[in-house]
Parts: sequence; C-alpha cells; structure tokens
Amino acid sequence: MQKLTTEGQNIVNDLSNRYNLSQNAIIYMIGAVNNGGGSMAQFNCPELGGGGQWMRGGMTMVGDMFNYGLKNTVDNLCNDISNALATTIIFPLAPKGTRESNQWWPGELGNPFSSGAQNSTRYAIFQNRLAVDINGQVTVYDTLDNNISGISQQQGGNDSLTFSSQYGTILVSTLPVVSGANQTNNTTQNNFIEPVKNNFIEPINEPITQPIINNSSISVSNESSKAIIELIEQVASLHKAGILTDNEFNTKKSELLSRL
Repeated sequence: MQKLTTEGQNIVNDLSNRYNLSQNAIIYMIGAVNNGGGSMAQFNCPELGGGGQWMRGGMTMVGDMFNYGLKNTVDNLCNDISNALATTIIFPLAPKGTRESNQWWPGELGNPFSSGAQNSTRYAIFQNRLAVDINGQVTVYDTLDNNISGISQQQGGNDSLTFSSQYGTILVSTLPVVSGANQTNNTTQNNFIEPVKNNFIEPINEPITQPIINNSSISVSNESSKAIIELIEQVASLHKAGILTDNEFNTKKSELLSRL
C-alpha cells in the first residue's frame, strides 16, 4: 500500500467506509484524480466496474454505461477526493522534478499553462515546450510555433500521442526533442502549410511571350505548366482540409495562375 500522511490515512479510512470500497481502491482513485490535476481522472478499478473516466462538473463514464448508480458513486467519490486533495496533504511531499511529485517535469520549465494525464502518460504544456511522462520516462519537446490546445492518446506509447494546434492534429513524436528519454528523435516538425510554401516554383527568369489573343499561344513549357497545375491541386487540398483560409487559397491560386 502506498505511503500516506496521517491526514491522508484518515481520509482513506473515511472514504472506504462511506463508499464500501477497499482502501486499495480508494488509494488508487486518489492517485487517478491527483494525476488529473484534481479536475479529471482516467481509471481502471475492478471495484468500480473496470475502466472509466471522470471530469469535474462534466461527464462521468463507466464500463457499464447504463449503470447510473455506479456513475453517481464514481462522481461523488471523485468530487470528495478532489476536495480532499485541495485542502489536505494525502501523500508525503516528493521533491519537485521526481516522478512521485505533482511537479514531475524539470524545474526550469516553471509552471505549465495546463497539465493532465491519461493511462500511464502525463503531460504539461509550457511556453514553447511540452513535457511528456510515459511510465516514468520524461521527455521535453520544442513546440515550435504550435499553439497547443489539447493532447490525446489512442494507444500506449508516444507514437500515438498527438496534440491539436492551429495546424491540425500532429504527432508529438515529430517535434524536436530538447531533453529526456527520446533524444534520438530530432525530426523537425514541418507545419502542414510549410511544405507547400517551400515547393512553390520560383518565377521563371527567361522572357515569356505574352499570349496572343484569339490564338492562345503560351510560351511556358508543358513541364512547367504541369508542375504549376499540380501545385494548385495541392493548395486546393489544403483549402478543402481547412488548413488554408479562403483568402489564403484565392491569393495563392491567383499567384500560380499568373505563371501560366
């Protein structure tokens, strides 16, 4: 059983008696709520029906989705735990920067804009930095110019860890690594708009014969014309995906058409 403070043990005893759950189950749920910053929890507790999620003031999900009594129990329990965490030191304080601490990220990063946890993964978002803890292995990433609005994980491991930014949904593993367990990953994240910008053909320096009205003779080579048309199709795809605004799409389309 995890070590508790005297006050923490009293809270565990009280919640165990009130909700008719084992002390191990209560301690596990305290850890889940604590990992979620006191406002959310993801858990897999057999005494509470297996896997589930809780969000303060929001949704509560349990394995048996139509068991409203169980949902109510989980919601009340997690709210009680959240309140206790806000006013009581339940676990002995661990040094900052260690896995057991609420502030598990490197101390020089300061206070995060937001943080959370999912399964065995924790994350914290800072100015230009993202810290990720997977099974105790902490990696710090450079977020470049991404404005991160959320983190999600489909399956275990950082290969499926993604974040949402103004450029869409991006794999965390594509960000440059600043420090930590995955320092070998130095792949620079090219924001989705950039590759197209970098591949645009530069204006042709050779003189171009102006089209003759009525004959439509154009001196641009078939190869150049084909490349420009392909670029227009790429820009159209980005526009359709919502990555480019209408103005950005029309401006770039007009620029490319002017080269034909």
